Amino acid sequence: MKGLVASPLGFLIGFALGALGGGGSILAVPVLVYAAGQTPAAATTTSLLIVAGASGFGLVGHWRAGRVKVRSGIVFGLVGIAGSFVGTALNRRVDGDLLLLAFSGLILVAAWRMLTRCPTCTRVGEEEVVGGDADTKVVAPAGQRKKLITVVAAGTGVGFLTGLFGVGGGFVIVPALTLALGFAMPEAIGTSLLVIIINAAVALAARGGPGAVEWDIAIPFTVAAMIGVAAGVRAADRLPAESLLRAFAALLVAVGFYTAISSVLAL
Repeated sequence: MKGLVASPLGFLIGFALGALGGGGSILAVPVLVYAAGQTPAAATTTSLLIVAGASGFGLVGHWRAGRVKVRSGIVFGLVGIAGSFVGTALNRRVDGDLLLLAFSGLILVAAWRMLTRCPTCTRVGEEEVVGGDADTKVVAPAGQRKKLITVVAAGTGVGFLTGLFGVGGGFVIVPALTLALGFAMPEAIGTSLLVIIINAAVALAARGGPGAVEWDIAIPFTVAAMIGVAAGVRAADRLPAESLLRAFAALLVAVGFYTAISSVLAL
């Protein structure tokens, strides 16, 4: 019943993901906690399914366009395994309200990144990069040692964020791929989706695999979100992108403050 109650919100999250090209999944955790009644730990587990599904949906188009470097994406994803296990272990031990308080900060960061047209956070930013309206030059990679340190640090950090919060971390992956490996921005965006899928799968496995998921909530919520993604993609061309972006960023700010206040009062 809780899953069915939360499903309309899952559809709206998916719609935002499809229409905006990113950002919507950050709302999955507070919605699952406050609307579906999941614990923060269970909500971040369900969120992994949303993140993986949405990234898989977006990966198809980038794959067809030749913007996914599979070998590099797999290596980057595997580098994050240790961080994912550490983040998952911390997720199990930290107080749920403290976890939500930290997550509220992440929501506010996401709102800021959306307004600054982060290429991995919104369709507007991505289309500017892929369409050639932004600088897509390949940055000269750093030296081998510095490159290795950057990839390991970024991969571990992204894995940690995914394990702890159930989020993707594309805003960390893309700069690492461009600055350390010299990827052009469109290739970095496409490859980042593969990395996110790998990280989400590893984090889910670290939580105990499919048995750790509350399927009575996760299945209707995830299905509704995927339907919402498809609807959002179709509606994207008919919606005022800038207005939608600002409205959603304002919603993120409101949810972020609500989550923070609720968490502080509960501590």
